[in-house]
Amino acid sequence: MDSVNNLEALNARVAHDLACLNYPPPTWLPPQGEDDAVLDVLIVGAGMCGQTAAFACRREGLSKLAVIDRAPRGDEGPWATFARMETLRSPKHLTGPDLGVPSLTYRAWYETQHGELGWARLYTVPRVSWRDYLLWVRERVGIEVQNETELVSLTPSRAGLVAVLRHQGAERSVLARKVVLALGRDGSGALRWPALPSFDPTAPRTAVFHASEIISFDAWKGKRVAVLGAGASAFDNAATALEHGAASVDVYVRRPHLPQVNKSKWTAFPGFFHGFYGLSDEARWRFLTHVFDEQVPPPFESVLRCDRHANFTLRLGEGWRDLRVDEHEITITTAQRQAHYDAAIIATGFDVDLLTRPEVAAFRNDVDTWSRHVSPAEAVTHPEEARFPYLGAGFALLELSPDQSPQARNVHIFNWGCAMSHGQLAGDIPGLATGATRLARALASDLFKSSQDALYARLLAHRDPELKATRYYVNDLE
Repeated sequence: MDSVNNLEALNARVAHDLACLNYPPPTWLPPQGEDDAVLDVLIVGAGMCGQTAAFACRREGLSKLAVIDRAPRGDEGPWATFARMETLRSPKHLTGPDLGVPSLTYRAWYETQHGELGWARLYTVPRVSWRDYLLWVRERVGIEVQNETELVSLTPSRAGLVAVLRHQGAERSVLARKVVLALGRDGSGALRWPALPSFDPTAPRTAVFHASEIISFDAWKGKRVAVLGAGASAFDNAATALEHGAASVDVYVRRPHLPQVNKSKWTAFPGFFHGFYGLSDEARWRFLTHVFDEQVPPPFESVLRCDRHANFTLRLGEGWRDLRVDEHEITITTAQRQAHYDAAIIATGFDVDLLTRPEVAAFRNDVDTWSRHVSPAEAVTHPEEARFPYLGAGFALLELSPDQSPQARNVHIFNWGCAMSHGQLAGDIPGLATGATRLARALASDLFKSSQDALYARLLAHRDPELKATRYYVNDLE
């Protein structure tokens, strides 16, 4: 089939569909004072969440928009960097980045290039194919991204938030009314490292990696590799090492058995997406702590991918008690053994602790967290959940008291850090469209309220006499 011409035809169809939806609508926000350079919204992060948030904002007429990402084009998000699964674990039919436009769905894009039979044969979405699809959506909806640009700091001002941006070593400041932090899984905290007496993750490392770091697996041919973790990234990294010729790979799991049921799948329905935020604090805490306590099992495809190799070993009930790096090898100590390896991967995910992030340093002492909304006993039992930010209706940070940093409410968290407050609406595909739409509408509402005087002046000045073409037109009444 002629995939090039078919894709051009789909592009034309998308353009027509967007025009039928009046996209993008006219801008409606007046300039901030006399300075027309003030952004309506700055979105930090251009991965799946950031670009979908930008699309949703443009649909609401928020046109003075900037999107930045520290990665080069195509490396936004994990898809082409540290994600090492063969395919997404999500079903292929899920939608999200399209925001309900049929011609923008992954299915439309894939069928255009591979036909209906190709779609029918597709099991799940190949990882890099999803990256390419996201880039295509971005181009079709006109989202411009300033790549290799990172947010250095945010500080409040009377006019909004001053964001210091760095690009190729040069820094500049921009002023934005609203800032959306769409910084990915680690964007509300940091890499999670196990506490091991002989291992310092901040020291220079050449043989021990976190699963989210760039790893040159080609150099591991014939090497002994140890992996710590029970989730998808542990098995995907183990499989990647095996496929690159590792002599052996041992995956260590603290639990006596792998998690068996993905409770997050149960939450992926409209009632949960729309209703969760409206629950009481006690109810939201009950739902999400249960989901998190159960943990997420690795996809069976990832487990089978490892089990294809005779030199793969799963060591259940063997958490690491220590990791020591010597000149020639790594020594892993568990309750059962000491074992020696050439390389190790720590696949323990990301820790949520938003207040340690440099992006919110100016508000660090003022921002509300879930620790203040549950009992001390619950906060001790679930320390990470207690560190999640306690967010407002539009994913906004909330201050501890009205006297503290009112500009904190102009910072919106649209990544994993929103989960305790809003459910999993940013980071997972099923809830993405609900989350991005909720975010954009909240931003539009807030910006309308903050601009109400200027908008009222526009209302008073509005002149569009509808009866001018008739004999009943009265000029004096204008």
